[in-house]
Amino acid sequence: MLRAPGGCRPERTGVVTRRKLPVAALAGAWGSVALLALSSPRAVAQQSPQTRPDPSGILTFEAAGASGSLSGWKGHPSGPEGTLFLDSTVVHQGRYAGRIERRAGSPSSFSSFALEIPVDFAGKELELRGWLKLEDVTGFAGLWQRQDGPTSAVQFNNMQERNLHGTSDWSEYRVTLPLDPGAHSITVGALLVGEGRVWVDDLRLFLDGKPLADAPVVVRAPTVFETDHEFDAGSKIAIGSATPVQVENLVLLGKVWGFLKYHHPSVVAGQRQWDYDLFRVLPRVLNARSRSAARTVLADWVGSLGAAPPCGSCAELPAGRPVVPRLAWLNDRALLGADLSARLVELYARRRPQSKHYFVSMEPAGNPAFSEQPYAGMHDPDAGYRLLALYRYWNIIEYWYPDRDVTEEDWDGVLREFVPRLLGAATGDEYATAMMALIARVHDTHANLWSSLALRPPRGHAEVPVVVRFLDAGAVVTGYSHARLGPASGLRVGDVIRAIDGVPVDSLIARWRPLYAASNEAARLRDMARSLTRGEPGPVRLAVERDSTTLDLDAERVLIDSLDARAGNTDDHPGPAFRRLSDDVAYLKLSSVTSAETPDYLRRASGARCLVIDIRNYPSEFMVFALGQHLVRDTTPFAKFTMADLSNPGSFDWGPTVSLEPEAPWFEGGVAILVDETSQSQSEYTAMAFRARPGAVVVGSTTAGADGNVSAIPLPGGLYTMISGIGVFYPDQRPTQRIGIVPDVSVRPTIAAIRARRDEVLEAAIRRVLGREMTAAEYEALRTEATPEH
Repeated sequence: MLRAPGGCRPERTGVVTRRKLPVAALAGAWGSVALLALSSPRAVAQQSPQTRPDPSGILTFEAAGASGSLSGWKGHPSGPEGTLFLDSTVVHQGRYAGRIERRAGSPSSFSSFALEIPVDFAGKELELRGWLKLEDVTGFAGLWQRQDGPTSAVQFNNMQERNLHGTSDWSEYRVTLPLDPGAHSITVGALLVGEGRVWVDDLRLFLDGKPLADAPVVVRAPTVFETDHEFDAGSKIAIGSATPVQVENLVLLGKVWGFLKYHHPSVVAGQRQWDYDLFRVLPRVLNARSRSAARTVLADWVGSLGAAPPCGSCAELPAGRPVVPRLAWLNDRALLGADLSARLVELYARRRPQSKHYFVSMEPAGNPAFSEQPYAGMHDPDAGYRLLALYRYWNIIEYWYPDRDVTEEDWDGVLREFVPRLLGAATGDEYATAMMALIARVHDTHANLWSSLALRPPRGHAEVPVVVRFLDAGAVVTGYSHARLGPASGLRVGDVIRAIDGVPVDSLIARWRPLYAASNEAARLRDMARSLTRGEPGPVRLAVERDSTTLDLDAERVLIDSLDARAGNTDDHPGPAFRRLSDDVAYLKLSSVTSAETPDYLRRASGARCLVIDIRNYPSEFMVFALGQHLVRDTTPFAKFTMADLSNPGSFDWGPTVSLEPEAPWFEGGVAILVDETSQSQSEYTAMAFRARPGAVVVGSTTAGADGNVSAIPLPGGLYTMISGIGVFYPDQRPTQRIGIVPDVSVRPTIAAIRARRDEVLEAAIRRVLGREMTAAEYEALRTEATPEH
């Protein structure tokens, strides 16, 4: 699934969307935690004479009205209080309609009606029809349909691409999706993102153009995942440490298990509960007294799965691919022994071209989606499940991570290192911390253990109420996260924090670094700065450098919930998205931009000699094409992707080049793009696109180095992480992962400028484009239109 185009914001609930747009329109979008699952084709045992319950009364809200409540409907997420209503005054037809109403301060970022219906029917296409009425919608509204497989979502559409907002009278809308053969249930409804009011009425479902109620009930044969329950309560593996021989045998098992997972036809087809098959073979591998004995166990195990049948048209690995599978070990008889090596080599040679895989599928934008059991009920996974987490993650990186070649890690060595670390994790927290350290070795800013960030140091529920940023001078205080408590802390803007409770900041950074996943040091220090003063509520001793003098300050940590969570997340300017600073300069920040207002931005920027596009933030809406097409006069390539190949796991091929297509009106002046370490994912993709305009200049400092749609990975114990799921390159095949967007003009703020509230990056941009200094009047225009800081 794809989130509403956006970057990595895993700590916040978002809205997922399956957008029917070219791949170019989706790169940089945030993938959702709901994963794409493709089961083996549904086996229909028989048609049943039964009739399914009629949901029409709920879909039309008449049944809800008769009961006096929203009976039958569920809200998502968890039906935020005060946002879902039954309306008997504004209706399309009948006596009742549903109403979603959101105001400033409403819980979550969106609200929706949701009705779940089991898939006891077969067909090609499922359509949801319904009527909507909008009033002052600031985000977007729409109908939505999701199809869920055994473990995750397999289809989704929420009409985000329609961008329904503002005010409009009753109109009928439709959401149509192919009925996925792996779908076990569907959920339908309507949603509202942002603020405003939306009425929904007369929802109806159609299967292949006919009312769903008319479709015969069918019985689906249960899958092995529904019938195999042997290890539901635990793996039955109890081992806290391993001998050197056992470690080597477990490393080999992890590689063989992963290879079979993505190559053996019965596993690829979802005919085996492959996690539980691991638990069945693990005792024999652990009991093997030598490496040769373990090889014999594994060879027998592979043989028990059955040989792959000969293929008349086997899959082939095309020449010239930028990333190819690392499978030379299949021929290493010293590692595998003759029997095991021969079985695996034959299996690889007989692999068939794949368009579907049970555990992996490809999103429309090209990033992989993983169908994996999260085993969320296991709060302290046992040794077998901890090894499963290691093997699952290690093999996903090995076979499906497009930037595997730039991790700069000995990935086999990482597996060998973490086998004993995962075995020795005695508690749930130790297990999560070990996985966090493993994930950090991928060096991808998208790839944190997002479910468990509270375990990342420094731990605690309180912070000193200041904003800290690592600059050349060190950990610099750049602002406050509470208007009163920040200044009361004794810290001043421009102070450099040198030590916390007697421990030098440099020592803390070195100690914490192994648990901070980041593509580059700029992103790592950005994340560390945001947590630097965290701890338990109460006093904290800070050594601070101020004007070349070192001071000891007694500050107070306050509960994080009482602070402004947005403070320090961007380095742009408060206030409206667009400002005309002078006849020469127009300023547009993307953190609060609205794509629908692009014509107005262009009108107001007309005649300016310089348009400054500030992407020291995360775009509030996807602007790559909405604005980019007005910056070019000709078709202008700006990006190229690499994507995985289901027929050749571990191989990545070039996708099409993505271009901006010109559209009037054009902005005629110069373009400057501001970036820094807060620019990540969609921000970086947007900077790539706008940089393609001839003469555009990028000013600032290196970005976070994590672009491409993200792919979520669930792990045992309900943990989850993500990876950058697409390799993003410039048209000439220069990479961006880990490198980020390197500016044409490098500028980092100085302490003197921060204290004076000067923006040296903006100043440098105007100097580069206009050949003059930024004026006091332009600064005044930037500040007087700003909204007051909280």
